[in-house]
Amino acid sequence: MNSERIIRIMAGSFILLSLLLGAPASPLYHSSYWLWFTAFVGFNLFQSGFTRFCPAEMMLWKLGVNKASPETMPKEL
Repeated sequence: MNSERIIRIMAGSFILLSLLLGAPASPLYHSSYWLWFTAFVGFNLFQSGFTRFCPAEMMLWKLGVNKASPETMPKEL
């Protein structure tokens, strides 16, 4: 598994978990402040789409996780 897939899995998991903890209609509701974490993860995904800068991906690379291979990268239009 490459770093891009791990980042997508992590981001999706963080968003779902923070929504479960922050949405008042959730059975696991804890505090609406968890929605700030949802916004933080979403903002990081948004900015990394433009800048290609992702701190979590850099940490994964330092831990030895493979980068996305050119074959799996989307083709430019």
